[in-house]
Amino acid sequence: MKRTDMEKLSAVKLLSNVKKAGTPQRFAGDSAAADRREQRRLDQAAGLVSFPVKLTQPVIDAVRVRAAEQGVSTHEVIDRLLAQALDL
Repeated sequence: MKRTDMEKLSAVKLLSNVKKAGTPQRFAGDSAAADRREQRRLDQAAGLVSFPVKLTQPVIDAVRVRAAEQGVSTHEVIDRLLAQALDL
């Protein structure tokens, strides 16, 4: 065999070993997907609906400061502020 053929063969062996090894646990996406599904199920049970909004940075900073002061999540602060603004 030529040297280049031997190198190609060793590369093929290496790639087949990598494919057989599988995905390392730290890169496995199953755990994150399961957590998201569980969180989505809990949110639906609580009557929460996802509603993405784009806000300016000063507004976001103010919401984060208020959330830290009150010891609640930013979601709760935004929910309270919107409900208050809409008189709900």
